[in-house]
Amino acid sequence: MKILISSCLLGEDVRYDGNNSSIAFNPKVSFSLKELFMDILCDNEIYSFCPEVAGGLGVPRASAEIVKNDKPFIVKNEDGTDVTINFLLGAKKALDICKEENIKVALLKANSPSCGNINIYDGTFSKNLIEGQGLTARLLKENEIEVFNETQLKELAKFIKTNK
Repeated sequence: MKILISSCLLGEDVRYDGNNSSIAFNPKVSFSLKELFMDILCDNEIYSFCPEVAGGLGVPRASAEIVKNDKPFIVKNEDGTDVTINFLLGAKKALDICKEENIKVALLKANSPSCGNINIYDGTFSKNLIEGQGLTARLLKENEIEVFNETQLKELAKFIKTNK
C-alpha cells in the first residue's frame, strides 16, 4: 500500500527547530512499536513529505500555530508573521501527491499545525492542546484520505491489513 508519511517521523531534520521526530530512534517509543513501524515501512511504498517545507518554509524556522481554525484560516509564527499561505500551499501539494499516486492513507505528525489529526496547539504559543486538525490533515481527510499519527501505529497497521 502507498503511504504518505511526515518526513520528520522518518528521521529527516525538517521540524521547525531543525530536528526530527523519528519514531525509530525515539527512546519514548517501545521496541514493539518501533518494530511495528519498521514492518510498515518495509511492507509498503513510502512517500516522505513535509508540508511546511514543501510550502516554502525553511529549516529551522520560527514555530507556528493556527490562530484561526476556520475559513479563512490564519497561521502565524511566534513572532507574528502570517505564514498561512505556506501552510495552504504545503497542504495542497500533499493532496496533489496523494491524488497523483493514488495514496489513500497518511501517517502524519501529531499536534502539528500542518499534520495534527486529532489535536493542535491553541494558537497562543502556550503549549496548550485543543481538539482540531492541522491544515494538511484536514485537507487530506476532506478528500477521503485516512490520516493517522505516530500514536496510532496499531490502528494504521490494522487499516493497512484490512485495505490491502
